[in-house]
Amino acid sequence: MNSQVFIFIGRSGCGKGTQAKLLMEELKKLEPERDVLYLQTGALIREFIKGENYSAHRAKVIYDAGDRQPDFLAVNMWSNFLFDKFTGKEIIVADGTPRSLAEAGMLDTAINWMYEIKNPTVVYLNISEESSMARLLLRGRMDDNEEDIKERLKWFDKDVLPAVEWFRKNDYYTFLDIDGERDVSEIHEDIMRRILKLET
Repeated sequence: MNSQVFIFIGRSGCGKGTQAKLLMEELKKLEPERDVLYLQTGALIREFIKGENYSAHRAKVIYDAGDRQPDFLAVNMWSNFLFDKFTGKEIIVADGTPRSLAEAGMLDTAINWMYEIKNPTVVYLNISEESSMARLLLRGRMDDNEEDIKERLKWFDKDVLPAVEWFRKNDYYTFLDIDGERDVSEIHEDIMRRILKLET
C-alpha cells in the first residue's frame, strides 16, 4: 500500500465515519504489520469540551450554539494527536478534516512539508444538500431540527467546499470523487477498487 494518508471529506451525513472505518478494516488486512491511526477531529473536540479550563468552556459555548469550531481549535486538536501518536510508520485515516480552506493549508504543511508523506489520498463522498438533510433528520438526534441542520449545511458550501476544490486541483494529492448516494457496501467497494487500482 503506497498511500499513507487517507482524508475523508464531504457533507454532514455523507457517511465519512462509516467508510473510514470500513477502509481501516481493509488496511489492517492488507498490511497487518502496520498500525492505522484514526484521526477524528470531531471526536477530539467533543472530548476537549468536557474539560474545565477556559478554552474548553469557550469551545463548549460554540458547540452548544451549533456553530463551527474555529480553525485554531481544530488544528490544535489534530496537531497534538499527530505529535502524540504518529511515529512515521502508521497509516493515517482522517475523518472530517479539514473543514475550511485555511485548515486544508495547515494540514498540507503537516502532510507535505513536516512529515513528507507521499501519495496522500482524499476521498470526497459527494452527496447533495437534499440527501444530507434527509440523512441528518433520519438520525433523529434530539437537538436536530430542520432549521439548525440548514444552518450547519451552509458551512459546507461556504467553508468546506473551497477546501475540497483545493485538494481536487492539487497534484500532490490523489483525489477520488465518490458518488455517496449509493448503498454503503457499493460505496466501499468503489473506494477499494479505486484505491487498489492506484497501487498497480
